[in-house]
Amino acid sequence: MWRSLWRSIDRFSLQHFKYVINELRGIKVVHKHNRELVIDLLQSIVEIVTYGDRQDPMIFECFMEYQVLAEFVRVLKIGKNARIEAPLLQYLSIMIQNMDSEHAIYYCLSNDYINSIIEHQYEFDVGDLAPYYVSFLRAVSSKINRDTLCLLVKVHGDAVVSFPLYNEALKFARHGEKMIQTAVRALTLNIYNVSDDMVYQFITTPPVSNYFSDLVCRLKEQCVHLDTLLHSKEETSTRERRNELVLETDKIVDDIYYLKDILSVGEYRLNRLISQNLFSLLVFPTLLPLLQLRQNDGSNISSVTSLYIVSRLLQVVDGKSMVNAVAGIILYPYMTLSVGDAMKGDTVDGVCNASSFLDHLNDMEKRVRSGPESEGAENIKSNNLFGHLAEYLSSNSQLISGLQNDDCVERGGVLAHIFADNNHSLLLASLFLLLILAESKDLDYLLASMIGLSRIQDIVNHDLSASQVVDGSLFVKFMPQILNALLKILASQPPLSVLIQWHTGWFLRKLLISQISQGKTVNDLNFHLFNSRERLRKELDGCWFDYIPDTLRNEWLSCKTALEESSQFKDPFFALEIAVCQQDTDGDATTVSAWQRMVEAVKVFILHLQLKAVIFKGSLLEKPVLNMPNGPTADSGRGHASDTPSASFGSDVSLGSGIPCRIAFSNAGIRDIYLIPVARETTGKLLLTEKHPFRSQRGVVIAIAPLAGLSPKIDNDHPSWLHLRIREFDPKFNTSKARSNHLKMSNHVADGKWTLGFPTAKACEAARLLILEETSKQRSFVESILAPLLQDDYLGNLSDVEDE
Repeated sequence: MWRSLWRSIDRFSLQHFKYVINELRGIKVVHKHNRELVIDLLQSIVEIVTYGDRQDPMIFECFMEYQVLAEFVRVLKIGKNARIEAPLLQYLSIMIQNMDSEHAIYYCLSNDYINSIIEHQYEFDVGDLAPYYVSFLRAVSSKINRDTLCLLVKVHGDAVVSFPLYNEALKFARHGEKMIQTAVRALTLNIYNVSDDMVYQFITTPPVSNYFSDLVCRLKEQCVHLDTLLHSKEETSTRERRNELVLETDKIVDDIYYLKDILSVGEYRLNRLISQNLFSLLVFPTLLPLLQLRQNDGSNISSVTSLYIVSRLLQVVDGKSMVNAVAGIILYPYMTLSVGDAMKGDTVDGVCNASSFLDHLNDMEKRVRSGPESEGAENIKSNNLFGHLAEYLSSNSQLISGLQNDDCVERGGVLAHIFADNNHSLLLASLFLLLILAESKDLDYLLASMIGLSRIQDIVNHDLSASQVVDGSLFVKFMPQILNALLKILASQPPLSVLIQWHTGWFLRKLLISQISQGKTVNDLNFHLFNSRERLRKELDGCWFDYIPDTLRNEWLSCKTALEESSQFKDPFFALEIAVCQQDTDGDATTVSAWQRMVEAVKVFILHLQLKAVIFKGSLLEKPVLNMPNGPTADSGRGHASDTPSASFGSDVSLGSGIPCRIAFSNAGIRDIYLIPVARETTGKLLLTEKHPFRSQRGVVIAIAPLAGLSPKIDNDHPSWLHLRIREFDPKFNTSKARSNHLKMSNHVADGKWTLGFPTAKACEAARLLILEETSKQRSFVESILAPLLQDDYLGNLSDVEDE
């Protein structure tokens, strides 16, 4: 009856609205028989209120007069066993999200109705209520501002004693569903950005403030879990382990960005809590044992994981305090005589003789605070950070003594990882951390001079001479050894994976450019150790030689882009990938396909050529110089009609020099055919044709195979049988706008096989020779294209061309 009455009046009219409210008021208990009716009533109220908020002020006046929100609270209480909470919260969320009127929002948040709904005793263990509840909380948080926030807190005197919206949301902070975690974080940021002094005091005072330490503890747990995955002994493939690590690092990075968002609010009490917890619970416990090189007793994260974490943290959470605190700890053991003189003139045996490591921190804090950009919130963060660092170290005196040990100075600390024997992941991860610090705009000029990689002008501006930089710089002092360590990786025999070589090449280019920018000579390096040219030449005899030019052009830009990537945007995940490759024992390396082997040979060749260009020319090459034909070339095949090289399945072609034979198809029986191998430029095909039924000198193409990779072999027991290997995999180059670094390729499929029968052994041999002849012509054309690149003096010839 009530449905028919609804249809008889305007559903958005004031009259209808009052009717719906009265219907809802008439509900005394919610049970399974009237549950749908109650849900319909709630939905209608929300739709009408949303309409009225924008179109009819009288509707919202009625909403307030009838105290409809009180009815929502009442329905919650009388419908506890009828599963009414989820739809009620959903409709309330929709109503609040769609409210535009400040008057309407203010009313909804007043009278404590929202707090009553928030604090209602829900049974989250039953059903899927949690997502609806958290979505409701988030909707409320999206409408608060400095004027309405006070309506949701409970105050005693001058202090906030309760904040249900915030407190209840934090209970879901570690919920298993990603969507709920995201909603809670969005809610907290909404609150942090509009809070007043009283609310900030409540948020940053125990026990509520424990949320921030819980955040960092959870981050630390994820880092430990990441380290466990990295060193897991389970027998899984490299790809599976990499995917697991990607998922785990994504979670860690999400947490770090959330911490950055909180710091970006700019409230000094929030910054103090985040900084103190971040450094005392994660950074210091991770970094200091790493530099002391203590044996891992199970409580410490491994070195490569620690380096990954600190590097990622520096990339995301920038600022003077963070950068200089990390740099100060890492570089303290390497303070040398000249730099020490520049700072205070009090050194012994080349090592800074500050009364303690804490004095060193105090000096560093003064410099950070006295900088031209050290005012405001960043200055406050700096005070909190260095003060907390001093407090932390005072209670851990053994850490300071470890940093001051002379053993740490010569190839100790971070240098011990750089020069670790055959541990490429540690070498590159350590270098990466130093590069991030060196290239940071927030790094103190004195610390920058100690690294000695860049920012020479900043050092000069602070009256440190170039000789002081050279004498006291970490990179300058050990640069020859570091460059040789990188070159050893590139020259390893057997060659290391492309992954390791490309990342190593990135570091080598960075250091070479730095050397060149400081006027130093680098062309005396042992570049002849690069043997990738011979490896590429071998691939010209392989079954994918015809794709080498296209692969080279496709990978050239990818390599150049990878080498030029900024350290700020380079993902340190590479260190974990390399660690997995070093641990790999699942045999993946023995199952590399011929296609993958060719692509890897091209990638390594390009990398080595570009690094040689940096050594001899000081910059990367823009594009490869290939010997491409200027105009159309004649068919390389002998006596082929012009239509044969371009033939496709079903084409009508001349039989010409085709050789008659037979082939058995599994679904078509034995067929009499003609074999026609043909090559034009880089394209080579083997055509199988059937004689045209009406034209004796013509044939119809029934099958095509790539000429490259056929490897024709005569059967030992049947000399008139010819076996051919057929490439089944068809690579597709990515020509999208983004220019991916890789070719689009599915899992490589096994090669196929054809067996052809000829009338005589002589005819079989003639067919084999003809295939080899056409393949040789195709290969010769590919070699002519690549000839300039394969010359010993390619870079010298390139310079001559540029001079002309």
